[in-house]
Amino acid sequence: MPAGKLHIVPLGGLGEFGMNCMAVRWGDDIIVIDAGLMFPEAELLGVDIVVPDISYLLENRQHVRAIVLTHGHEDHIGALPSVLAELNVPVYGTEFTLAYVENKLEEHGLLDDASLNEITPGTRFTIGPFTVNPIRVTHSLVDCVALAIHTPLGIIIHTGDFKVDPTPTDNKLFDLHSFAEYGKEGVLALFQDSTNVERPGYTPSERAVRRKFEEVFSWTKRRLFISCFSSSIHRIKLAIEMAHEFRRKVALVGRSMNESTEIAQDLDYIDVPDGLLIHPGDIKKYAPDKVCVLISGTQGEPMSALSRAALDNHKHAKIEKGDTVVLSSRIIPGNEKAIYRMIDHLFRRDAHVIYDDGAGPPVHVSGHASQEELKLIINLVKPRYFIPIHGEYRQLKRHAELAQSMHGAVGSVMMIESGDILEFDELGARKAGRVNVGRVCIDSNSMGDVVEELVIRDRRHLSEDGIVLPIIAINKLTGRVEGPPEIVTRGFAPGENGFMDGARNIVVNTLDISSDEEKADYGVIKEKIRQDLKRYIGKNTSRRPLIMPVILEI
Repeated sequence: MPAGKLHIVPLGGLGEFGMNCMAVRWGDDIIVIDAGLMFPEAELLGVDIVVPDISYLLENRQHVRAIVLTHGHEDHIGALPSVLAELNVPVYGTEFTLAYVENKLEEHGLLDDASLNEITPGTRFTIGPFTVNPIRVTHSLVDCVALAIHTPLGIIIHTGDFKVDPTPTDNKLFDLHSFAEYGKEGVLALFQDSTNVERPGYTPSERAVRRKFEEVFSWTKRRLFISCFSSSIHRIKLAIEMAHEFRRKVALVGRSMNESTEIAQDLDYIDVPDGLLIHPGDIKKYAPDKVCVLISGTQGEPMSALSRAALDNHKHAKIEKGDTVVLSSRIIPGNEKAIYRMIDHLFRRDAHVIYDDGAGPPVHVSGHASQEELKLIINLVKPRYFIPIHGEYRQLKRHAELAQSMHGAVGSVMMIESGDILEFDELGARKAGRVNVGRVCIDSNSMGDVVEELVIRDRRHLSEDGIVLPIIAINKLTGRVEGPPEIVTRGFAPGENGFMDGARNIVVNTLDISSDEEKADYGVIKEKIRQDLKRYIGKNTSRRPLIMPVILEI
């Protein structure tokens, strides 16, 4: 065994959902697995997306050889534009994953300079000291792979997102054989997806949804609207097949739905019969029982096509009494309020709304492995070290406990979080310190609009305590204050009891006791007014609004 140290450094995705990104280092060579984003929690006011802090990669930029992608979901490729803008290294991914990446990079003006390299499951490729073997896995997206990485110290396997689907709709089977072969060869470490570790049993096959779809298509008498994640190619394919079978025309509504379907058609994942697709503007031309609309916006995003249709605010998609709306997706934690608000609007339109309420055949199945599938892969691979990845801390912990209970299949179980350095050498494995990790908040999807912590703190401050603007008019020539000061408030309720008069008096008093020199220095006088008002408001209301004195020169 060669002398040297293998470092695994998760930069995101361990202890949180999303931002999946992991560095693998041997000596002076680093490869990165995935570069994902996460969608912000409610407290990150006004932030659109969150990407991992890659300062570790930037500090070692001369050593970073490539980024290897497991699949094309946003939580695995969404941060690529921000990473490649600072670190333009080759990107490796399957055909379908790279099609998504191309769209994303083109949007940010980065495609021309990017080096994109297509990989094929079962075909090994070499980057520096690493030989990578992509292994086909099944998931809720097509063309997904796990990565077996041959390092000088041994083989590590990163599962990516997966479930073991014995009957995938594209007939591209999960490659259990390769996992078993690696188990015989000997695996140093297995890094396994923890998303569904709390679910017992097996995750149902994608084909389990067909029964519910057949049911819905057969009894729906008017228009049928189906909303799913635009990346759920299996689901879009099923909806198109069922529409053809039940003699309904299909309209695609929403930009992401159109883009995904176009990519899937180009790469032969979806076969659309001639004449089946119609333009959304032609929906009204067909009898209601002859139309099926595939519409994006299943998470209740405010400006999405389905949200607008639910409010009768969409140019083409009109939902009327007796129409059926199928929400064929899971509720992403944090989106519950928006989704149920949208469902309420759909009920107000007198539509039949079908969503995953746990009853009857499923209208959606997960893309992640449940406990029995996780155990199956562990049993096949028999790793020397087992490390749970992708999930919040409770899931990583439950996953570690699951692996520990499998005596004989696993050597040691190690728990790490984002930022921990996991070090392997000929003596074993250990945590060897931490690197700087965190999240970078981005506004309006533009990589230039990074939102600092200070800005978010100000937004939170404004949202909780409001803003007070004392406006003072000062004569430019004489330096005298013209008239009484005006006080404008937003998001701050001053109440009665002469509070505003008292605040005006405070400003007048501050001006009276200030020298002409102080009054001529607007920076000084603004700060004096701010401090005096802050004391007065704090004493009378126990609130801390943002106070911004404004001086008008007249």
